[in-house]
Order: sequence, then structure tokens, then C-alpha cells
Amino acid sequence: MNELPTTMHAVEIAAPGGPQVLRLVRRPVPQPAAREVLIRVRAAGVNRPDVLQRRGAYPPPPGASDIPGLELAGEVVQVGAEVTQWAAGDPVCALVAGGGYAEYALAPAVQCLPIPKGLTVEEAAALPETVFTVYYNVWERSRLQPGEWLLVHGGSSGIGTTAILLAKAFGAHVVVTAGSDEKCAACLRLGADAAINYRREDFVPATVAATGGRGADVILDMVGGDYLARDIASAAPEGRIAVIATQGGRKAEIDLAQVMGKRLMIGGSTLRPQTVERKGEIAAALRRTVWPLIESKSLRPPIHARFALAEAAQAHALMESGGHIGKIVLVL
Repeated sequence: MNELPTTMHAVEIAAPGGPQVLRLVRRPVPQPAAREVLIRVRAAGVNRPDVLQRRGAYPPPPGASDIPGLELAGEVVQVGAEVTQWAAGDPVCALVAGGGYAEYALAPAVQCLPIPKGLTVEEAAALPETVFTVYYNVWERSRLQPGEWLLVHGGSSGIGTTAILLAKAFGAHVVVTAGSDEKCAACLRLGADAAINYRREDFVPATVAATGGRGADVILDMVGGDYLARDIASAAPEGRIAVIATQGGRKAEIDLAQVMGKRLMIGGSTLRPQTVERKGEIAAALRRTVWPLIESKSLRPPIHARFALAEAAQAHALMESGGHIGKIVLVL
């Protein structure tokens, strides 16, 4: 293998602000610790937490790279002293706590997964952040079962499209909300059983109607705020509500009598601050249960747009516009 360079191109956040604060710079190529691998990045996913970090609202956890980017794909070029499961040349995708917007990035070895057979490196880069998040919240925490109904807010987002694909692959039914007829149609093409344009229709009665009067067994909510009370009204008895973001606000007023009467469970989580060991456990579960489904059912994450690394600002502008359906990827 060719000798590694000492410096690399990377995108840094010059100061909290709009997309224009993202700038292409040169940084030292990082060196892997004992349980890390160094990956030559071929593609990196762009996610809403990257936008929040750029604005100064979502700082990286202690010890993580200040370079944005939570998911990537490429090939291993160097392994730490205690790494035995990967070797130089292995094609991988990885969940990282930062550093994805760069030519080289470090990843804990346990947070890497092989690129699924049949997927391009760009498609693989669009998987980790969304698949880890969806699987952890919908299956590990909320225990969605075959035949149950999943309600996903933001169905056309990266999280939403991943939730549709996985839920259908696991034998569940899916109803989504989205902000336009075009986005609703895209969700239906991906396999959603019903799609509700929330700008034109109240999703509470629409969800109850779509589920035959039952309500949703599991609700994946990226909005928060006043959506939580409406989630409770939309939920089936014994329903589980997973709040994973608060785009609509951090505070909610709810009717506890409804929660008790329906015997609901309401939970929340964020993925980034969790330990490497916990993320490694999720990665192992994905490799056992989700990776075979991706390969056997040819589940391909929809990629809306691709940008060069130097065009990270344009990628963020698109993310903030809400005009995308599926994932946005930086291609190196």
C-alpha cells in the first residue's frame, strides 16, 4: 500500500453560523488509537445534526473530532494495535462521533460494518447514522413487531426513508407524514402504506383512519413540541412513542390521562453521546439482523443529491431548505 500522506483536505466550521462558515482546509491525517481504524473516506453522509453543530447548537462530545460528519464509507488504510476484525483494504462504512467531512477519518473498530453487497460506496455512506438511529429506537427500544403500524414524521427525510425501508422489510405497516404531495408520493413509492401531507390534513384522524381505527403502535417523532400531544392522540393502546429530535420545540404539554388510559410508553434518545461499547452492540445487532435484509431485499437508501467535499456549504443549504427526498452525500 502506498505511504499515507501527512495532511488531508477536510471541512471545518470556522465559527457558528450559516452554511458559508464551512471551509475547506488542510488538517493532519489522524492516527488510530489501539481500538480504532483509519479510513480513506470515499463518501460521507450529510445529516441534520451536522447543521445543528454548524450553528453551534450541537457540540461534539469530549474527545471527538471538531470536523462535522457522523457517517462515512471507504476503505481501511490503517488499524490500531488491538484491532483484529479489520485489515487494510477492507471496504467499510462507519458511524463516527465526528470527522466524516475529510479525506481520512478515524472510527472505533466496533462501529464499522462491511459495505453491504450490492451497494455502492455512496449508498453505504448514507446508511450508518440513519440505520443505527432507526434500528435502535424503533426495534431495540420500541419493539416494533411484524404486522404492527409505525408512524414516521418526516417520511421523506433520511431517517424517514430508512424507517420505511426497514419497517417494510421486517413485515410492519407504515404511515408517514410529509410536507408536500411530491414527498408523500415518494414515500409511497418506497413502500409506505399511507402518506399524509401535514400541510393539508391533520395527521391525527388521518393516522387513525389509515390504521383501520387502531392508531399507530410505534411513533418515530423528530419534531417534538406540540406534536407529542398529537402523537398520544394518534397512538394505539400499548403504543410506544420514540422522540429523537426537537425541531418543533423542546417543551410539550400532554394529557397524562390519555397516556395512562392507552398504557403508552414515551421515550427519547440521542445516539451521539452514547459510549463506543453501546454503539458497538448496536452495530453487531445490525450486522446480524439488518445487513442480511439490506442484501437479500436490495434495500438501497435513496440519494437525493451528491456534492464534492468543497461543496459542503451547498449541501447544508439544501438540507436546510427541506427540498430533499432521502439522503445528501459528499463524494470525495
